[in-house]
Parts: sequence; C-alpha cells; structure tokens
Amino acid sequence: MNYTEALSRYVAAFVDELAQHELGNVVISPGSRSTPLAMTFAEHPDVKTWVNMDERSAGFFALGIAKQTNQPVALVCTSGTAAANYYPAVIEAYYSRVPLLVLTADRPHELRDVGAPQAINQLHLYGEYAKWFQELSLPEATDRSLGYIRSMAARAFHVANGKNKGVVHLNFPFREPLVPDFSLPNLWGNQEKAKHLEFHQGQKQLSTPELDKLYEQLKQYKKGLIVCGPMQDNDALVELLALAEAWQIPVLADPLSQLRQGVTNKRVVIDSYDAILKDPNTREKLEPDFIIRFGAMPVSKPYTLWLKEKPAIDHYIVEEDQGFREPVGHGATVFYTDPAMFCATMLELPKFQFDLNWVKQWQSYNQVAMNILKEHDEEGLNEGHAVVHLAEHIPDNSTLFIGNSMAIRDVDTFWFATNKIIKMLANRGANGIDGVISSALGAATASKRVTLFIGDVSFFHDQNGLLMAKQYGLNLTIVLINNNGGGIFSFLPQAKQQSPHYEALFGTPLDLDLSHVAQLYKGNYANPKTWEAYQEALKESYRRSGLSIIELNTVRTHNAAWHEQKWRKIAMHIEEELHVSDGK
Repeated sequence: MNYTEALSRYVAAFVDELAQHELGNVVISPGSRSTPLAMTFAEHPDVKTWVNMDERSAGFFALGIAKQTNQPVALVCTSGTAAANYYPAVIEAYYSRVPLLVLTADRPHELRDVGAPQAINQLHLYGEYAKWFQELSLPEATDRSLGYIRSMAARAFHVANGKNKGVVHLNFPFREPLVPDFSLPNLWGNQEKAKHLEFHQGQKQLSTPELDKLYEQLKQYKKGLIVCGPMQDNDALVELLALAEAWQIPVLADPLSQLRQGVTNKRVVIDSYDAILKDPNTREKLEPDFIIRFGAMPVSKPYTLWLKEKPAIDHYIVEEDQGFREPVGHGATVFYTDPAMFCATMLELPKFQFDLNWVKQWQSYNQVAMNILKEHDEEGLNEGHAVVHLAEHIPDNSTLFIGNSMAIRDVDTFWFATNKIIKMLANRGANGIDGVISSALGAATASKRVTLFIGDVSFFHDQNGLLMAKQYGLNLTIVLINNNGGGIFSFLPQAKQQSPHYEALFGTPLDLDLSHVAQLYKGNYANPKTWEAYQEALKESYRRSGLSIIELNTVRTHNAAWHEQKWRKIAMHIEEELHVSDGK
C-alpha cells in the first residue's frame, strides 16, 4: 500500500467516525498542509463544509454555529500561525462552555524546529483552554491504525460535547503528498456499521442526605430569590419556573437565561432587576435570606455590587457538572447536579411558607421600572428605545445575537418579557468585542432569521466576517448603534476625570462612513433619523433576504445622561414605595 492510499484511508476513517457521531458542520480555512482534512470533509456526504479564509473569523463563525445548535463544530486550518488565530474563539468557547473540535494540520516531526517554513510549536497550543489535546500519529492504514484514528475521533467528539462542553484540539502531522485519492474502494468503511466507540452519560443528582440537609436550611428562610444567568440547559427552564411559582419567590432573569421569552408563565420573572438595583439605597433595603443561582453570573453589574454588599445572604449555586463560577468571593454551597432534576426534586418536597409580600414587592418595583424605561421622551434616537422597538418587530421564532459592552447592557435593561420565542445569544464567556459579527453569522447558518444588535467599535473589529454573509447568502439584520466610539466608557470613572487623553484612550472615535461597508459586502443599508423610519427599516429588513445594516447614530454623552436620568427616576419612585411600606 502506497502512502497516498494510507493517508486517504486514515483521514477518511477519522472524518467518517465524526459523521457517525453526527458532526454536522466543519469550518475550513484554506491552506496546503490541511489538504487531506479539508478535501475529505468536503467529500463526505453527511458533513456540511463552510469555507472562511480568515482563521480568526472562522473560529468565531464556528462558535456561532455551535451556540445555535448546541452541537460540536469542527475547525480545520493549516500549520503555522493559522492555528494561533483561533485562540480568541477557543478562549470564548472555554468560558462559555461551547463544543469545538479544533483540527490543526502540522509539519511532520522531521520538519519541526529546523527552520522549515510555516512550522511553529503547535503542541498544547491552547494550554488550559482545551479540555483535551492529542498529537495524532502519522497516517497508516493498518487495521490497528484505522481503529486508533476512529477512537480518537469518537473520543474527541464525546469530550467536546460532554459536561461541561468545551474545546478539543487534535494536531495532525502530514507528510507530502497531501492530496487524497477518493477513487479508492470502500473508502468510508462499512456504512451499515455502528459507531466505533459509543459513550453514554447519566445525570447527576443529589443524595437523600444532601436533600434533607438543604430542606432543613430552606425551612429557616422567609425571603428567597432564584437568579438565572446565561444558561445552556433550556430543558431546565420549565421546571425552574414551576419551582419559582410553587415557592412564590422572584426570579431575576438575565436576558441570556432565555426566561424573558416564550409562551410561559412569567408572573414571578423580574426582568428589570438591573435598573432596580442601580440605586445604592434600594440595594441596601432589599435583603433576601437566600439566593439559588442557575447558569453563569448575570450580565448585571448592579447585581454583582449588591452581592458584594450583602455577604450574609446564603448563596446556593447549581452547576450541571463541574467548574466554579462565583466571582464575588463570598461563601456559597455548590450543587453539582442536573438543573431540571434539581428543580423537579425540590418540587416534591413539602411546601415552604415564604413571605408573599416579598415577591409582591419585587413585582411592584419591576412594574415601576418598566413603565419608566418605556417612557418616550422628546429627545431623538437613543440606544435604549432602539431595543424596545427591536423587540416589537423582531420576528417570532428567530435569534437575537447581542454584542458586548453597551449592547448587552441595553438589552438587559430594555428587553422586557415577551411571548415571542426569541433565542438570545452572546459571547459572554470572555466578554470580548472580537468576532461578534462572525458568531452571529454562524448562528444564521441554522436557517433561522438572526438579528445582531451591536456597537460601532465591535462592528469595526470584525468587518471582514461579513464576507460569509455575501459568500453564502446568510440572512442577517444588523442594528448598528453608532455613537462614534466606546460608549460604555461614558458610564465609567474615566469619563468624569476630564482628562485631555480621554478621547484618544477611551472614546476612540472612528469617524468612518459605515455605509460603504454595506456596499462592499452587497448588503442593504438604512440610516433612519426618526423612530418611525427605524421601525420601517426593521420591518423592511425582515421582508428581504440577505444582509441588512440599519445604522442608528447617537451621541455618547447624551446617551449616558439619558440612561442616568432614567435610573434616578426609577430610584425616586421606588424610594417613595419604600417609604409607604415602612409606614413613613
């Protein structure tokens, strides 16, 4: 058997085993050394290939597909710095627990560290951010070698897709010639066979003594909260709301928890808690006995400040499998258990007698905050009501991808409970502004309409990702908030210092005509100047296919003042209610 046949059968066995495990998508960045992987993936009938020439964009594009489908996605690149460009997406996948299979082609061992071109040290390139790394053997086609490479494929898929999901990195050393021979008979092996390796994983649940202890602790309390940060486990949402309803305690729901959307009973869901907790006096007077948190930490900074100010609150964290996400530093009890099973088990316990006035208080404050946030002022366009109108017109059963910095915070504040089924996604693992457009386009590959809500600096950072929209005709509406720079810094102490260096270091105005970006990538463009024109632009974008960019121009300083005026008004009205409840 010659080398080309050995290479072809070896790589084909690997790709086929991934297909047997239902790997649906692979994102390929062109290169020479990765030819065996790229061509074999493209040849396999059960795998969809996407070609993205920029590895940084490709990494985030794959991340977006994986976030949308909740299934592993493979990345393929050539040797050298190509693999290093995946690093930001790998870090985001690690922290947000998203399954990626990073498949890097490499020079064979004799061409490493000898001055050969395009050869870097790719071993353990991603360090602790990979759940598992393997340097694979050189291609052979013996029965043992083909069994080995199928085992590697199966294990890689299982580890990436297991609890907690994450990144697997496999490094493939290839000698030349690199082009596979697809005329070989029975290249994929026996198509009727089962997977070479199969894995099954059960659910973790608490023991009876652990449940008994928790029950005795909960019996002591009168005021409780359920807090839901970004969550991957949508199966737990129904059980979680049922538990909150049975206990009659408030649920502070981050927008990425998915609890603000869908046809569910949301009577105890508090969607304006970020605005409520902005005021220090309000935070001081609201003190629960306990908090049970599901998912990652919420986006809300006031919520984090509140926790830091209330170290006496008993804190319980429900984690699906492992890991530790408690950045405040207070004591906490962590339960490693299936969230849906945890809620169902709690519902079977004898009913608790919690303070009903507590949930009514939160519901009242929530209504106050929502009414004030929705109030239209005489001023022109603003970033908060851009979210309000977006929520009105975004299609049912679609996806909203949210940029970081001010974009996610405005969605947190101005997105209220709705019966529309809207999946909310964001890159909140490492909270970077890089790769957001690419991730949104990756989410758009799943044939759902995707809307991206993003700021101008983050938009600028990933403009080249728009090539995938043009290349594959993906449907994406971009609501681009252009305040000519880093608007989030207007809310931070840096903006109050009146430093002559503020604009250069933090404001970072771009002063770019972004309409040219739409022309470059064959997209539709609108720049509405009124709310009526904005709403019409949204409706028009959803009537057409392809890329639409709706640019809203706002002023950073005006936007910060407008937000702060809303928060002061909310604090004042809640203070009045607190005085009434205190009998003053």
